Amino acid sequence: MLRYIATRFAIWVPSVILVMMAVYALAYYGAGDPIKLIFLRAPGDVAYNPEKIEAIRESAGLNRPFFEQFGSYVLNIVQGKFGNSLTSGRSVWAMVSAAAPVSFKLALCSIVLTAVVAIPLGMIAALNQNRRLDYIILGSALFLWAIPAYVAGPLLMVGLIVLLPGINVPYGWGGVFDARIILPLIVLSFQPIALIIRQTRAAVIEVLSEDFVRTARAKGVPEVIVALRHILRPVLTPVVTQLGLIMITIVNGAIFVELVFGLPGLGRLTVQALINSDFPVILAITLIGSFLVMISNLLVDVLYPLLDPRANDTKRSR
Repeated sequence: MLRYIATRFAIWVPSVILVMMAVYALAYYGAGDPIKLIFLRAPGDVAYNPEKIEAIRESAGLNRPFFEQFGSYVLNIVQGKFGNSLTSGRSVWAMVSAAAPVSFKLALCSIVLTAVVAIPLGMIAALNQNRRLDYIILGSALFLWAIPAYVAGPLLMVGLIVLLPGINVPYGWGGVFDARIILPLIVLSFQPIALIIRQTRAAVIEVLSEDFVRTARAKGVPEVIVALRHILRPVLTPVVTQLGLIMITIVNGAIFVELVFGLPGLGRLTVQALINSDFPVILAITLIGSFLVMISNLLVDVLYPLLDPRANDTKRSR
């Protein structure tokens, strides 16, 4: 297992470097000099001082060739140095480390809520295929899938205030166990729940035609035991894969949720960095996103043999 993990990381390192190079190239060749933009937003006529702008660009190392800048950046990353923000002067690592726990906690809670709600509903829909309950669950899933987070968030907030005028506006962050997390958590979980319901339903319908399920039913095993012992375990393999993939979607979708509900996470930090052309912050968040993709895929691969021993046998036979 350790050799497998080491091999995956060895394969991922070039991918991460290519992603970093692509983002760095977009920042380097893209429209907008960050130093010039900072001066343009400043009061007075300081924006029309090209000598001062060039001096700051030189001190920040932004006047060097592309590959020289990129090589220095990679070397600093290896040493654990993410640089400083171009706008605030704060350490990028301090800014990211303060925002990342908020987004990750929200994403993990959304994954748990999605699994707890969507997997049972998907199984119930499959076990009642083409019946009224199946249509209700599928219709609800399609309805949730059609509502984007930037629409659902404001609508739910306005609806909550209208229905309960005396309630405090759920704005800000107070931790996982704070009541203000409920509404953004629901909004963030709408589309993942819809996706997992459909994935679970399709997987259960496929497993229902297997011989071991028909044998268990022929022996008179109760339907609940058949569902939990014989159907659920093989169904979890594709569902866990999908959960690992939507982890990235949840973190990306958190941008709108964090803006609407005032959560100080990576999504809000990303928007501020894009508006200010704060390239060190953008690059650091991109690097974190790349590692998140890697870790999610690795966890899915590690969980495969635990959920389905046949996957481990297939790897050994290869």
